[in-house]
Amino acid sequence: MKRIALFLLTNIAVLVVLSASMNILGVGRFLTANGLDLNQLLVFSIILGFAGSIISLLISKWMAKRSTGARVIDPQHPANAREAWLVDTVHQLADRAGIGRPEVAIYEGAPNAFATGANRNNALVAVSTGLLESMTEAEVSAVLGHEVAHVANGDMITLTLIQGVVNTFVVFFARVVGYFVDRAIFKTERGVGMGYYITVIACELLFGVLASIIVAWFSRQREYRADAGSAHLLGSREPMIHALARLGGLESGDLPKSFEASGISGGSAIAALFNTHPPIPARIHALQVAQSV
Repeated sequence: MKRIALFLLTNIAVLVVLSASMNILGVGRFLTANGLDLNQLLVFSIILGFAGSIISLLISKWMAKRSTGARVIDPQHPANAREAWLVDTVHQLADRAGIGRPEVAIYEGAPNAFATGANRNNALVAVSTGLLESMTEAEVSAVLGHEVAHVANGDMITLTLIQGVVNTFVVFFARVVGYFVDRAIFKTERGVGMGYYITVIACELLFGVLASIIVAWFSRQREYRADAGSAHLLGSREPMIHALARLGGLESGDLPKSFEASGISGGSAIAALFNTHPPIPARIHALQVAQSV
């Protein structure tokens, strides 16, 4: 989707860095100078929470290129016929979807693809060499349609807003817990002590991981919509069904965790709650049911 792949880890990292910076600047002491001011804390949490998600969004394309080693194809001078076809296909799909033409890139790896970018008219669509070598052109077109649909649906922006909301709760409750731990366990009587700062950082990491369950659930729902979007752009659900079936029989290339949400095929997860993609059989079934309606 604009996924932001390792959007989740990038976001947590940015949030922790911003939080630490605020503590160094003394904002933490300001919020707790006269006890814990919940109104000020809420405003602070909203600003910090959305800053983290927005920064993650703005650097998403840069992070994607750096972490995957993706090489952007020059649309005016593609290296070969395959690259020319790839760029032309993505641009045609983007035109049908009514969005700006994304940058198109290739990266080395097992079968996978992703889309990311700060807005609908400034996106990146990247596919792996493994995907290009293992799929037919019709199947690759379906995968590209899926990624373009993510961009057209505004998934990256929506994901950013959702991440901003959960970040706000993470920042808020981390400081509430930190304040009470500092008072009850470390017995700090005036201002805040080291117990507060240590607890805040630990809680931000823990709550950030738990909050990713919400983001992952959202991502799974958007995958179904992107599958349907690909079918709409291509005028048929069959190519997407065939592409998913082929992916189900292949060892999917693992994208960096931050970009899993943007990939055509989700990586393995410790628990189903953290999966950014529904199971492939469920996605195929959803397309088949929609086709029969």
